Amino acid sequence: MALQVLFQVDMGKAKPESALVYTLNECRATGATADFTRALVAGALEHQQQIDDYLTHYATDWDLPRMANVDRNILRLGLFEMLYYHATPVNVAIDEALELAKIFSHKDAPRFINGILGRIAKEVTVEPG
Repeated sequence: MALQVLFQVDMGKAKPESALVYTLNECRATGATADFTRALVAGALEHQQQIDDYLTHYATDWDLPRMANVDRNILRLGLFEMLYYHATPVNVAIDEALELAKIFSHKDAPRFINGILGRIAKEVTVEPG
Protein backbone atom coordinates (compact mmCIF):
# COMPACT_ATOMS: atom_id res chain seq x y z
CA MET A 1 0.00 0.00 0.00
CA ALA A 2 2.85 2.38 0.79
CA LEU A 3 4.28 1.78 -2.68
CA GLN A 4 0.90 2.56 -4.25
CA VAL A 5 0.71 5.84 -2.35
CA LEU A 6 4.27 6.87 -3.22
CA PHE A 7 3.61 6.02 -6.86
CA GLN A 8 0.44 8.15 -6.90
CA VAL A 9 2.27 11.08 -5.33
CA ASP A 10 5.25 10.75 -7.68
CA MET A 11 3.43 10.14 -10.94
CA GLY A 12 -0.05 11.50 -10.46
CA LYS A 13 1.05 14.42 -8.33
CA ALA A 14 -1.61 13.35 -5.85
CA LYS A 15 -1.58 14.97 -2.44
CA PRO A 16 0.00 12.49 -0.02
CA GLU A 17 -2.84 12.53 2.51
CA SER A 18 -5.51 12.10 -0.18
CA ALA A 19 -3.62 9.22 -1.80
CA LEU A 20 -3.08 7.61 1.60
CA VAL A 21 -6.72 7.85 2.66
CA TYR A 22 -7.90 6.55 -0.72
CA THR A 23 -5.50 3.59 -0.68
CA LEU A 24 -6.20 2.63 2.93
CA ASN A 25 -9.93 2.75 2.27
CA GLU A 26 -9.62 0.84 -1.01
CA CYS A 27 -7.60 -1.90 0.72
CA ARG A 28 -9.75 -1.74 3.87
CA ALA A 29 -6.61 -1.39 5.95
CA THR A 30 -6.96 -0.59 9.64
CA GLY A 31 -5.01 -0.86 12.85
CA ALA A 32 -1.35 -1.80 12.74
CA THR A 33 -1.36 -2.26 8.96
CA ALA A 34 -2.70 1.24 8.38
CA ASP A 35 -0.30 2.69 10.96
CA PHE A 36 2.69 0.98 9.33
CA THR A 37 1.62 2.22 5.90
CA ARG A 38 1.27 5.77 7.23
CA ALA A 39 4.73 5.61 8.84
CA LEU A 40 6.36 4.34 5.63
CA VAL A 41 4.71 6.97 3.44
CA ALA A 42 5.38 9.85 5.83
CA GLY A 43 8.99 8.84 6.37
CA ALA A 44 9.78 8.20 2.71
CA LEU A 45 8.34 11.57 1.75
CA GLU A 46 10.03 13.39 4.64
CA HIS A 47 13.43 11.97 3.68
CA GLN A 48 12.90 11.89 -0.09
CA GLN A 49 15.63 14.40 -0.89
CA GLN A 50 18.27 12.50 1.09
CA ILE A 51 17.03 9.19 -0.34
CA ASP A 52 17.15 10.57 -3.88
CA ASP A 53 20.69 11.80 -3.22
CA TYR A 54 21.71 8.22 -2.32
CA LEU A 55 19.98 6.92 -5.45
CA THR A 56 21.70 9.48 -7.64
CA HIS A 57 25.07 8.49 -6.18
CA TYR A 58 24.61 4.70 -6.21
CA ALA A 59 22.49 4.15 -9.33
CA THR A 60 25.43 4.39 -11.68
CA ASP A 61 24.42 5.42 -15.20
CA TRP A 62 20.78 5.90 -14.18
CA ASP A 63 19.28 9.33 -13.68
CA LEU A 64 16.26 9.26 -11.39
CA PRO A 65 13.85 10.42 -14.12
CA ARG A 66 15.15 7.66 -16.43
CA MET A 67 14.37 4.88 -13.97
CA ALA A 68 11.12 3.00 -14.29
CA ASN A 69 8.65 4.88 -12.12
CA VAL A 70 7.77 1.87 -10.02
CA ASP A 71 11.45 0.96 -9.53
CA ARG A 72 12.26 4.47 -8.34
CA ASN A 73 9.51 4.29 -5.74
CA ILE A 74 10.41 0.76 -4.63
CA LEU A 75 13.97 2.01 -4.10
CA ARG A 76 12.73 5.03 -2.15
CA LEU A 77 10.65 2.82 0.09
CA GLY A 78 13.44 0.30 0.60
CA LEU A 79 16.00 2.99 1.37
CA PHE A 80 13.69 4.67 3.86
CA GLU A 81 13.35 1.40 5.73
CA MET A 82 17.08 0.69 5.53
CA LEU A 83 18.30 4.11 6.60
CA TYR A 84 15.59 5.63 8.79
CA TYR A 85 13.03 3.04 9.91
CA HIS A 86 15.17 1.02 12.27
CA ALA A 87 12.41 -1.38 13.29
CA THR A 88 13.00 -3.17 9.99
CA PRO A 89 16.33 -5.03 9.68
CA VAL A 90 18.30 -4.05 6.57
CA ASN A 91 18.12 -7.53 5.01
CA VAL A 92 14.34 -7.57 5.50
CA ALA A 93 13.98 -4.14 3.88
CA ILE A 94 15.95 -5.37 0.87
CA ASP A 95 13.91 -8.59 0.65
CA GLU A 96 10.66 -6.62 0.81
CA ALA A 97 11.86 -4.33 -1.99
CA LEU A 98 12.76 -7.35 -4.12
CA GLU A 99 9.34 -8.92 -3.57
CA LEU A 100 7.65 -5.67 -4.63
CA ALA A 101 9.81 -5.57 -7.74
CA LYS A 102 8.88 -9.15 -8.63
CA ILE A 103 5.18 -8.31 -8.33
CA PHE A 104 4.97 -4.81 -9.76
CA SER A 105 7.90 -4.33 -12.13
CA HIS A 106 9.69 -5.98 -15.05
CA LYS A 107 11.73 -9.19 -14.89
CA ASP A 108 15.09 -7.41 -14.56
CA ALA A 109 13.94 -5.07 -11.78
CA PRO A 110 14.81 -7.32 -8.81
CA ARG A 111 18.44 -7.60 -9.97
CA PHE A 112 18.65 -3.83 -10.56
CA ILE A 113 17.10 -3.00 -7.17
CA ASN A 114 19.15 -5.60 -5.31
CA GLY A 115 22.34 -4.21 -6.83
CA ILE A 116 21.64 -0.67 -5.67
CA LEU A 117 20.29 -1.51 -2.21
CA GLY A 118 23.04 -4.10 -1.67
CA ARG A 119 25.79 -1.59 -2.48
CA ILE A 120 24.27 0.97 -0.15
CA ALA A 121 23.91 -1.62 2.63
CA LYS A 122 27.60 -2.54 2.30
CA GLU A 123 28.94 1.00 2.10
CA VAL A 124 26.69 2.99 4.42
CA THR A 125 26.65 2.57 8.17
CA VAL A 126 23.10 1.87 9.19
CA GLU A 127 22.39 2.59 12.83
CA PRO A 128 20.29 -0.08 14.55
CA GLY A 129 17.04 1.13 16.07
